[in-house]
Amino acid sequence: MQRALALARQALGRVSPNPAVGAVLVRDGQVVGEGFTQPPGGPHAEAVALEQAGEAARGSTLYVSLEPCCHQGRTPPCTEAIIAAGVAEVHMAFPDPDPDVSGRGQKELEAAGIAVQVGEREEEARRLNEAYVKHRTTGLPFVIAKFAASLDGRIAAASGDSRWISGSESLRWAHEQRTMVDAMMVGVNTILVDDPQLTARPGGQESEHQPLRVVVDSGGRTPASARVLRGPGRALIATGEGFDPSWRQAVEAAGAEVLVLAGRGDSLDLRPLLTALAERGVLSVLAEGGGILLGSLFDQGLVDKVQVIIAPMIIGAVEAPAAVAGRGAHRLAEAWRLREVEVERLGDNVLITGYPSKRGE
Repeated sequence: MQRALALARQALGRVSPNPAVGAVLVRDGQVVGEGFTQPPGGPHAEAVALEQAGEAARGSTLYVSLEPCCHQGRTPPCTEAIIAAGVAEVHMAFPDPDPDVSGRGQKELEAAGIAVQVGEREEEARRLNEAYVKHRTTGLPFVIAKFAASLDGRIAAASGDSRWISGSESLRWAHEQRTMVDAMMVGVNTILVDDPQLTARPGGQESEHQPLRVVVDSGGRTPASARVLRGPGRALIATGEGFDPSWRQAVEAAGAEVLVLAGRGDSLDLRPLLTALAERGVLSVLAEGGGILLGSLFDQGLVDKVQVIIAPMIIGAVEAPAAVAGRGAHRLAEAWRLREVEVERLGDNVLITGYPSKRGE
């Protein structure tokens, strides 16, 4: 199963709205076939492994990181292929939360006389596909709040200068993370101050997979010249009502899609935006700031995971922007706290990862 999970990681961010799945076929102690989910329209992990194994699949044991599908989608049901290939035993990490599968795949395999074992490395498998599980059980994408801050919680100097709080190793890590998500999201102030590309460039090279670039811009202030509107991949601007029609025409001519949400003013209800993204097959969203956007996401209870890079510097200054704004907590008892915290070094920086919850949750 460990090998199946390693294979599944290679599919992260590249196969949505499908889950990232890895599969390994073993016969007489030898691996005879393996594979991971291909982009939509391509074969699932089990089909790749079965094709590689050929006749050696008969009598083999299949290790797969998620329950095999049993319904006709873009590809035929994996359960049918497993049964037809004569696989003798299936070890699956956990049941598929998709209502179209949800235990039915296991039942079909068992009805065909195949022994099925469930639960091997389940926690690790669920964590790997946490975005898929969230999407299928709630209809919303999995939101990761990510930012780099100084020791005193600032994301920029008083002048607005934020390059570079984090170091080179943190930057490399950040670009690797971008290759594993479906969408990136920033607020319009980040565009106006930093003019970022928001592309995935691991190792300094543009990745084949580019996440959807989402700008939250309630007032229609994104300039048509912004770099986020150019380059590989697609860009979407989420805005409110009452924008200047000529602005929309200009940014659409520059290549952006404009999504109009109900409401106007300084902030938007972000849940309808996330719902719209989920309906487009977006499973995961990496929200990279700034403080106003992150504050809104926390205030609206929409953050599922936090990734914070802490740089060993002190910025100070009342005017320097904080990492998270918004209403926030009036009392410490109302503050978000991280659980399942992991800490690692990225050069001189420290990466803290965890899942937000409030006291009593």
